[in-house]
Amino acid sequence: METKFCGCPGSAARDLRGLKGKNSAKKVRQKSELGQWPVQLHLVGPGATYFEDADLLIAADCTAFACGSFHSDFLKGRAVVIGCPKLDETESYAGKLAEIIRQGNAKTVTVVHMEVPCCYGLRQIAEEAVRLSGKNIPVHTHVITVAGEKL
Repeated sequence: METKFCGCPGSAARDLRGLKGKNSAKKVRQKSELGQWPVQLHLVGPGATYFEDADLLIAADCTAFACGSFHSDFLKGRAVVIGCPKLDETESYAGKLAEIIRQGNAKTVTVVHMEVPCCYGLRQIAEEAVRLSGKNIPVHTHVITVAGEKL
């Protein structure tokens, strides 16, 4: 009997095991590109030194798990904050990000989020943060599929 799913498409169960290539079983040790701690937006301080003159990466929580090359493709050379626009209380996110951008004199903002509808709010939060910061800097967006591919 087939089970019908009702609700948020991003919460639908998907079995992705058959989508992995033959080389996925190879063990490849990749160096971490993380240059700071903490990374959760609720925990970082806007005046942290790692935000000074940084390229800021705002990533949805799931992206680093879904995208195998997340560190080399997105994290390398950037200061990062993570959050979930669906599960987090995001009311303070735009204001806090604006402070990070303003105080740290961010050069760019890159948003990486999942393809599911609830995740698109992260880009809107980032754009609002840049507007609130008063800076005229670019916001780049990358979307990751639930299978880990970059759109």
